[in-house]
Amino acid sequence: MNKPIVIIGGGLAGCEAAWQLAKRGHDVELREMKPAKLSPAHRSPQLAELVCSNSLRSNEPTSAVGLLKEEMRRLDSLIMAAADATAVPAGKALAVDRLLFSARIEEMLLDRRGLHFIREECTEIPPDAHVIIATGPLTSDPLAAAISRLVGQDSLFFYDAIAPIIDAATIDLSKVFRASRYDEGEGDYLNCPLNKDQYEAFRQAVLEGREIAARPFEDEKYFEGCLPIEIMARRGVDTLRFGPMKPVGLVDPRTGREPWAVIQLRQENREGTLYNMVGFQTKLAWPEQARIFRTIPGLESAEFLRFGSIHRNTYINAPTLLTDTLQLRSNPDLFFAGQITGVEGYVESTAMGLLAALFLHRILLGMPFTTPPRTTALGALLHHVSRSEGKTFQPMNVNFGLLEPLGGKVRKKFRGEAYAERALTQLEDWIKNSSW
Repeated sequence: MNKPIVIIGGGLAGCEAAWQLAKRGHDVELREMKPAKLSPAHRSPQLAELVCSNSLRSNEPTSAVGLLKEEMRRLDSLIMAAADATAVPAGKALAVDRLLFSARIEEMLLDRRGLHFIREECTEIPPDAHVIIATGPLTSDPLAAAISRLVGQDSLFFYDAIAPIIDAATIDLSKVFRASRYDEGEGDYLNCPLNKDQYEAFRQAVLEGREIAARPFEDEKYFEGCLPIEIMARRGVDTLRFGPMKPVGLVDPRTGREPWAVIQLRQENREGTLYNMVGFQTKLAWPEQARIFRTIPGLESAEFLRFGSIHRNTYINAPTLLTDTLQLRSNPDLFFAGQITGVEGYVESTAMGLLAALFLHRILLGMPFTTPPRTTALGALLHHVSRSEGKTFQPMNVNFGLLEPLGGKVRKKFRGEAYAERALTQLEDWIKNSSW
């Protein structure tokens, strides 16, 4: 009971965990290496920096990630509150102004009594403390080595890619159209339409483009849900057209038809001065990105304020190491949270930070508790990282396939609604019965 509480990592999971513990009256020490040291992908000195997209994906509770958001809101999530307060137009998705988002989180944490910050790199795991390791996919090399020594195995890792950001003023609006998929009227995305010849020429240019070579120590492993466009292009003529360049549900008002392929641009900030190329994560060399992407209709004069890039994502083989309370089996004083546990995505990472904090709180008080049922999105993610098959374990976004199956036959179009209704009902029961 007298041991200090230390959270390592000021990303989404670490900030969420710090908030949940501090608001429950615990003194918490949050350690973050920025701004003294930045990872290869970080740019901002602020906490809770969104490195890749500014989108937290679907906000519809009938989608798995939308359901997870709603569950977290009902547990007073700091990250969800900040996202809702700094949202920018993105159709049915929840996207944020990333600078306002980080600033709001940092401000709320700085005002929280009992929360103390140490701004320096943590290279070892503190002894004689209750520790939540939430260093995320960009864990520094010294700490990654310490984690490897701790768990008795090398940390696993894969590679994720970042999509480019474009100066909105350099987009030729006469060649694009505004629409959200399947929505009537003016939508929230700018769409760059390609005909068949343009698409095939673009794909060929991607295939021939020069890529950034992996460093000698890097073993490239890609998360299937976030493949670089050049990998997709190599998989087949139509792979891109059925992936990030999918035209389905997007009708060009100038022709009255769906284009052969489409590149979607999503608003990146409230002012609408920045746009993100949706799904266009890439490891093409920067000059190649500028050359190839400027062949896209509407982007002939585009100015790229951030080019795509790749970075290492570090995660542990969680099912072989963690209990269903996110504690290390060999040392119950240590918890893991966030993307390092093997969840994928901003919201999923935050959810693990929230749960780790709730569990630690009850353990410190010596109070009994149960974990959320697998019928909820939170419980399904927890089950994935603690009870999956270790030999085949891979990072995963939340999806309905992780939840317990629905009883009886439910028509496909109603499944999302059925999952959400069941999950939220059982989450409320769990909250009430455990007095969370």
